Amino acid sequence: MQQILTQEASPGRAMEALEWAVQRAERADVAPPGTSAELRPSPRVISGSPADFRAAASLYLPDVRKLLDRIMMSEDAEAGLDALLESGALAAMLPEVQAMVGFGDGEWRHKDVWKHTKQVVRQAVPRLEVRWAALLHDIGKTRTRSISPTGEVHFFGHAEVGARMFDKIDRRLPLFTKEASLKGSIRFLILHHLRASQYDASWTDSAVRRFAKEMGACLNDVLDLSRADITTKRPEKKRRGLKQIEELAERVLQVQAEDAVVPPLPSGIGDAIMKVFGIPPSRRVGEIKRGLEEAVEAGEVPSHQDAEVYLAFLRENAARFGLV
Repeated sequence: MQQILTQEASPGRAMEALEWAVQRAERADVAPPGTSAELRPSPRVISGSPADFRAAASLYLPDVRKLLDRIMMSEDAEAGLDALLESGALAAMLPEVQAMVGFGDGEWRHKDVWKHTKQVVRQAVPRLEVRWAALLHDIGKTRTRSISPTGEVHFFGHAEVGARMFDKIDRRLPLFTKEASLKGSIRFLILHHLRASQYDASWTDSAVRRFAKEMGACLNDVLDLSRADITTKRPEKKRRGLKQIEELAERVLQVQAEDAVVPPLPSGIGDAIMKVFGIPPSRRVGEIKRGLEEAVEAGEVPSHQDAEVYLAFLRENAARFGLV
């Protein structure tokens, strides 16, 4: 990250402010047990200027990242995030996150996005990619809020916008550039953080199978982020939301178990394709089978059927499979 540094910039002061935020997050300055909140001294705020934090990011980026990771993974990440806000680090280094502060706050009948975000981080499982995604999952809301004529608030496309904003953040402050896998996971989670909450019991097994395949290696992270994203104060609504995600998780395991025991396509389907369509043993047979598997995943044809069901599907879609 190349920045023009001024003589007034003090990266040391910025690093001290970040260390202070870590101490707040890790509760290093917590009063002894039994001390009432009224008797606890107000923590001294250690802050820096925007130039200080830009200088620190330019000169000590790996150390900056380590300190931010400690905050994200700490026992009290919420306190650490408030400390980043108070110190000026948030505005200087992550203005997209700073923009969420006070965004909402009862206005236009939607929850304060900053308060919601801090709660999601606190509720998230302590895995680095999930915690970072929890912090950034709603940054797109500040760019997408719309109000309907009836006063309803919408954030259409905020997940997609948030993913693009993450790309811009990483270009400006390349915290994750050297860890492509982590960077990709965080972006993926931002982009897909709403997917699990869209589930309902009407989903077919094919739809569940397709969801699991699309989530890939991030499946568990997506489910965990969705659980953390439930911040309603209404117990019944929270119970329903968590139950919905648990049901999806159970159905994914069920479908995966079934597929592990009995593949979606019947045994011998390759031989049947060669016989019916006069195709010799070749790569083409494998391509047709993969096309059938994709059709099953897309819900175009059910899984675990007799061979004739799939042969009929191939006849009906002969041009698509190159069988004309």
